Amino acid sequence: MKAVGMVALLMLLVSVAVAGGIQVQRMQGDVSVRQGVTEVWTRVAVGDVLRPDDTMKTGLKGSAVLMVSMGNGTFKRISLPPEVIVDMSDIRELSQDELMLKLTMEKVRSSPYEWKNEDLQVPNAAVIHGTDKSTGSAALENDPAVGLMQLNGTRVLYENGYYSTCALKAMEVFRFHPSLAGRFENRLLVAEALERARLRGEAINEYGAMLKMQSLTVQQRDLVQARMEDLKR
Repeated sequence: MKAVGMVALLMLLVSVAVAGGIQVQRMQGDVSVRQGVTEVWTRVAVGDVLRPDDTMKTGLKGSAVLMVSMGNGTFKRISLPPEVIVDMSDIRELSQDELMLKLTMEKVRSSPYEWKNEDLQVPNAAVIHGTDKSTGSAALENDPAVGLMQLNGTRVLYENGYYSTCALKAMEVFRFHPSLAGRFENRLLVAEALERARLRGEAINEYGAMLKMQSLTVQQRDLVQARMEDLKR
């Protein structure tokens, strides 16, 4: 049985390498995928290869493990817990130019969730890679439960080192669901992701904005102020 399992795993790795993308390694319960900005969800199966414009969703008792080709002969396993929505286009690294351009665009779109940074410089970049789903997903705009699942997905991105796309996706969710931006733990996730993405100024701005939140406890305020001081050194 162990030999059969090893052969199956080897075949899986080969197919992912050939596809150069993301493949479903394991799954259980309710796990589905949609293509592009449509709201048609279809059940996935082990071995399915996902495209960059696909989005995966796990249900209340659903979970999945994805095998991601890193493009250099190595692979990363990403586990999706229950009740998350993750865009496959977010499972990637961004260059600093890409990140700054996308961040600028997201700030322009953001209302009423506003980002204050008058010193932001827009890089000279003409191409934005990836799929922008922010204008086409009716569910994200209208269903708070979907927004929460998307935010859960940003935590998966953070835990797997995709700090840039974590911050950008969280900002997008806040834009459609401002109430989620009023929770300390959600804003802290964005600030920490910006910090990990080496955007010190942006992280300081976000920590500063958090200090204006009326619901902060003394411990939360002390934490934010300590983070700001560390970044300013």
